[in-house]
Amino acid sequence: MTTTELPDGISDFEVLLVSGMSGAGRSSAARALEDLGWFVIDNLPPKMLAPTLDLLAARSDVDRVAVVVDVRGGRLFDQLEAATGEVVARGVDVKVLFLESSDEVLVRRFESNRRPHPLQGKGRLLEGIHRERDLLGNVRSNADLVIDTSHRSIHELRRAIAAAFESGEPVRLRATVMSFGFKYGIPLDADFVADVRFLPNPFWIPELRDLRGLDAAVNDYVIAQDGAAEFLTAYARVIELATEGYLREGKRFATIAVGCTGGKHRSVAMSENLASRLVHVGVEASVVHRDLGRE
Repeated sequence: MTTTELPDGISDFEVLLVSGMSGAGRSSAARALEDLGWFVIDNLPPKMLAPTLDLLAARSDVDRVAVVVDVRGGRLFDQLEAATGEVVARGVDVKVLFLESSDEVLVRRFESNRRPHPLQGKGRLLEGIHRERDLLGNVRSNADLVIDTSHRSIHELRRAIAAAFESGEPVRLRATVMSFGFKYGIPLDADFVADVRFLPNPFWIPELRDLRGLDAAVNDYVIAQDGAAEFLTAYARVIELATEGYLREGKRFATIAVGCTGGKHRSVAMSENLASRLVHVGVEASVVHRDLGRE
């Protein structure tokens, strides 16, 4: 059997390619997947993907394989697209997870660990980061799920991985609804961005200023405003309509970012309510409040 002749039953494999920026959490994601029962292979040369699946097909205890691929492979990384296309053509379900993080956070992580960037060479750390970001552009744009770890702890990343890739019955779409503050920047991994700054800000209500969008008083105030309920209904409908197209394109995960000024009141309340509405239309939704703890 040649390496391009995949054995019977190989189409039963579920393959996840884990890629992303160095320092963005690939290793943590790999460990989380391993804990979920995935067979994890780190830094596999892309051209070895088909032969590796060939070998694993003989094992009855492996049907979910996560392969960490990154720019450490040098020229071998250029073979990723062809190698992926080879196994997809033979019926293998291949998804891509991309770990993202901002330049500022990556610089801080590398400096705190006193490690050079793998593409830094004799240049500056930031030059290596920019070079890697350019090389990974196509991988990121074609990823099924992008997770921005800039403001996530390891535990939050593990929860996101578990929500997306734990075993169980398939759902129509898995969505993360993320509240955020525009003054801290739009989430890098957002597929949709909703701006709820058109609603009156509870910050200017003395008795609500020190509360959060999770508090009933703030939630009731936000939802009672003109246009709030209508906005939630319309936006949930937009996501419902996009779901069918996403599934046709093989995309099963989406991040919906809901922003207000500081990410403390309006966006938090609206995110919680939007997630509830999405559940009612068949979307499995979880909520993350990115900037809730900021002052």
